[in-house]
Amino acid sequence: METLVLAVHVLLAAAIIALVLLQQGKGAEAGASFGAGASQTVFGSKGTGSFLSRMTAVMATGLFVTSFILAVYAKEQASSVTEAGVPAAELIESAAQQAETLPVLEEQKVPAGDADVPPAE
Repeated sequence: METLVLAVHVLLAAAIIALVLLQQGKGAEAGASFGAGASQTVFGSKGTGSFLSRMTAVMATGLFVTSFILAVYAKEQASSVTEAGVPAAELIESAAQQAETLPVLEEQKVPAGDADVPPAE
């Protein structure tokens, strides 16, 4: 189900990009008043502005919904149990206990003559 929602999310994002690129800027309306042929468009004399704006709003709403659904899926996965059915908090506590039982290594002293780096003068 998550894969389906993710696929729809990607398709909606691509559709929004395409719709935004198809829309004309505010400066394009000035040419219509000088006989740019806006009355001969497929979408009517108003042009594609209202249709594309509505479609962009619908796609943006769908993108918001799929984003919300994906966030819910991510939260469920983050709060679910981890390895072997043990909650993450217990894993952290057991790792801290194991770190306390590890032996402490003593610092080894290397004679100055055996070092790879020459001594500072």
